[in-house]
Amino acid sequence: MNLNSRDDGDFQVIAVHEPRIDAAVAIRFKDRMRELAAAGAPHVVLDLSEVGFIDSSGLGAIVAAMKQLGPTRRLDLAGLTPAVDRVFRLTRMDSVFTIYDSLADAQAVYSG
Repeated sequence: MNLNSRDDGDFQVIAVHEPRIDAAVAIRFKDRMRELAAAGAPHVVLDLSEVGFIDSSGLGAIVAAMKQLGPTRRLDLAGLTPAVDRVFRLTRMDSVFTIYDSLADAQAVYSG
């Protein structure tokens, strides 16, 4: 699972460099997220701008990643493609996560 991480001030950006988050990669995604988010930044922004497809397993893996952060840390999403955005809205997960149109929008909020 191709994810990379960087610290950006008070938050951590984890970028997904995969076209899909589905049943075939969901477990690897969760494991990699756990590894990368272990640093402990209070806010984590998951950049999904390269992900064109997500299924229920992928959605579950993102929810699991949020839960792994615990109650004192937060996971926000950025850069959802139209198909991925549709899945989050249809499942009402857009009410669970703060979703930014782009990583730059998330950075503006956290940096400002």
